[in-house]
Amino acid sequence: MILSKQNLASIRNNPAVVAPADAIFSLPEKVLQFGTGVLLRGLPDHFIDKANRQGLFNGRVVVVKSTSTGGTDAFNTQDGLFTLCIRGIDGSNKVDEMVINSSISRVLSAKEEWSEILKCAANPEMQIVISNTTEVGIRLVEDDINAAPPVSFPGKLLAFLLARYKAFNGSAESGMVIIPTELIIGNGTELKRIVLELAKMNALDADFVNWLNTANDFCNSLVDRIVPGKLPAADSEEAEKKIGYKDELMIMSECYSLWAIETSSQRTKDILSFSKADKGVVIAEDISLFRELKLRLLNGAHTFTCGLAFLSGFKIVKEAMDDASFLAFITSLMNEEIVPAITGKNLPASLAHEFAGKVIDRFRNPYIQHQWLSITVQYSSKMKMRNVPVIGQYYQNKGTVPQRMALGFAAYMLFMKTEKNAEGQFIGQLNGQDYTVQDDHAGVIQEIWERAAGPEDAANKILKESNLWGTDLSQMEGFSKAVISYLQSFIKDGVVVTLRKFIKA
Repeated sequence: MILSKQNLASIRNNPAVVAPADAIFSLPEKVLQFGTGVLLRGLPDHFIDKANRQGLFNGRVVVVKSTSTGGTDAFNTQDGLFTLCIRGIDGSNKVDEMVINSSISRVLSAKEEWSEILKCAANPEMQIVISNTTEVGIRLVEDDINAAPPVSFPGKLLAFLLARYKAFNGSAESGMVIIPTELIIGNGTELKRIVLELAKMNALDADFVNWLNTANDFCNSLVDRIVPGKLPAADSEEAEKKIGYKDELMIMSECYSLWAIETSSQRTKDILSFSKADKGVVIAEDISLFRELKLRLLNGAHTFTCGLAFLSGFKIVKEAMDDASFLAFITSLMNEEIVPAITGKNLPASLAHEFAGKVIDRFRNPYIQHQWLSITVQYSSKMKMRNVPVIGQYYQNKGTVPQRMALGFAAYMLFMKTEKNAEGQFIGQLNGQDYTVQDDHAGVIQEIWERAAGPEDAANKILKESNLWGTDLSQMEGFSKAVISYLQSFIKDGVVVTLRKFIKA
C-alpha cells in the first residue's frame, strides 16, 4: 500500500502515525511555494499542516518546481502527502513522531505548467509566497518576465505579481506577503530590491511598480531546523513496516524548529495565522536577536569545538556529547563565556541560556549523524565571522581571558597544522591517519607553521594575522599566553588529556 488520499481510511487505523482528516482536502489554496526541498517541507509546510489540523489557518500550498532534475510524479501519485518523522531530544524526553503532512495541494512544474501557475494569481484566497531556492536563487539576472517561464526566481515572482496586479486592478488588498527563507541576511529586503530592479529592466508601468512597492510585504526571515531529508535505508524500511505503507517522499527532521519572520504590518500578522499553532513561529518587528542567538550559540559553539572534538577522536557530534568531559566543556563554553559576551540590554541572559539548553539537546540528537570533519569546512572564515567578535565582546564585558574560547582557538591551530600534497590538498594527521582540510585560508596557516620556530612562534604569528581575523588577536591581554599554553599541552599530553585536565581544573 502506498501513501495516498485513497488509502488514508486504512492508514488512520494505525496509532503509530498521525493522519489527516478528509476535510483538509477541501481547504482553499492560500500559499504559493517556490521549492520542493526538504527544508520547506520540514519547516514552513510543517507549521501550515499543524495549523490546519487545529483549524487556525485553513489553507493549502501550491508548490512550484523550478529545477530541471526530478519530476512531480511522487507528489502526484501520493496526492501531495508525505510523512514527516520528527526525531530528537527535548529536555529529558526522546521524541519519535510520525505525521502525514497534508499541506500541499499540488506540485506544478514551472517549465511545463507555467500558465497554470499564473492562474493562481487570480485566486483571492492566495495571499502568501514562500521560497527556498538556495542562496543562488536570490540574485539579479537579466530576465524577460514575459517568458514562459522567466529564467530566475525573482523573474518568476515578478511575473506572478504582475498577473496578480492585473487580476485585481491593483487593489491594495490584493498585495502578497512574501517570505523568502534562503540563508542570507536581509533575504526579504534583498529580494524586493531585485524584483524592483527587474521591473525597471522590463519597463513596467509606474502604477504597478508603486503597487509592488507599497501593497506587498517582503519579510526578512530566519529558519532554523535540521532536516536531513530521507531516512537511511534501514531506518526507512523499519519505519514503513511500523506505519504499514510505502512513502517515496518520507523525510526526517529534528524536533527543534524556528521560523522568525520580520514585519510590523498587522495585516501580515493576520494573514500568517498559522503562527498561532506552534511557538516555533515567531513574528517580530526585528528578528536580529534570533539571528544573533543562532550565529553565536549554535554556529559559534560548533566552530569553537569542531577541531577539539575531531582531534579528540570523535567522528560525529552525538559521540562527543556522550563524553562527560566534552559535554561539560561545550555547556560551560556557551553558558559561562558566549552568553555573557552577547547578552545585554537588547538580548536577555535568560533567553540566551534557554537557547543554549536547546542547542545542547540538538547536539545530543541520536538520529542525526553530523560529522565533525564536515563542520570544519571553511574553519578560518567561520572562526572570523562567528567567534572573533565574541572574543572581543567578552573582553569588553568581563575584562578577563575567555579560557574556553582560548582552548577552542588552540585546537583550531593544531587542526590547521598541515602539509601540502602533490595534488595541492592540505593534509593533517591524527593518530597516524590523514585528514583533508577544506579551508580557503589553509595555505596561509600552513606557511606560518612551516616557517615557525615552534608552536609558540606559530601561535603568535597566527594570532597577529590581522588580514585573516580583521584584528590583531595578540593584543588581547593574556589571550596569546592562554592559547600557547593549551597548544603546547595538546602537543605534549594529547588533546583528550588536556581537555580532561581543563574540566577538572
